[in-house]
Amino acid sequence: METQVQPNAQEPSTIAESPKKAKKVKKDRIPWWQSFLIIFATLAICLSAGYYISEKYLWNNNSDQISKQLQFYQMQVDQKPNDPLLRVQLGFTYFLKGDTDSAINEYNTAKSLDPNNFDAYLNLSIAYDKENRTDEALQMAVKAAKISPRDYKGHLLKGRSYRKLKMYKEATASLEEAIRLKPGNTDTIYEVGMVAEDQGKKKEAEQIYKETLSYDPTFKPALDALNRLNSKNN
Repeated sequence: METQVQPNAQEPSTIAESPKKAKKVKKDRIPWWQSFLIIFATLAICLSAGYYISEKYLWNNNSDQISKQLQFYQMQVDQKPNDPLLRVQLGFTYFLKGDTDSAINEYNTAKSLDPNNFDAYLNLSIAYDKENRTDEALQMAVKAAKISPRDYKGHLLKGRSYRKLKMYKEATASLEEAIRLKPGNTDTIYEVGMVAEDQGKKKEAEQIYKETLSYDPTFKPALDALNRLNSKNN
């Protein structure tokens, strides 16, 4: 997506603009809230490998803002139906709104328009995982990692899907690669803990969850995991 660049402030000119021309310039400007949505949605898509994005990025309690964002991207897609990035942004907004089926439809359209669209495959993996369609989530994560092998997010999502399929060796290898590419990422470290917990290694999992909290003491999934382990021990 092209970044909207504001023109530099110009020095006072001796040539006055006509009121008609000034009105046209004003009309062509994008409203501030639309510019904000473009910037925020693009950022959110880039960060959308976070498992708990609806909580992390504060959209879950802001339904009015999501509705505005949805309306905006619906209009954008109507104007440019063959733009894969807009399709991903619209799909992501549907996802935040809780309409996973519509999100999946938009992501699939995006990847049909651009078979190498990393964000489309990545977000499809997240959406399929939410629907417990783990095999399909893994396929999309594998494709994302193939398109962009140096981006940790594809490997992270591969690791999550492998874990849910009880393919722990493959899960560990994928997560190790994600950690190599982005050390200290809380989502990845937490997922390593989940691999240990799923294999019954509770003490190891507890230590890994605590390591996660050493990077982010407020990371809710790790806090919940520790509470879960403690409740099992009591």
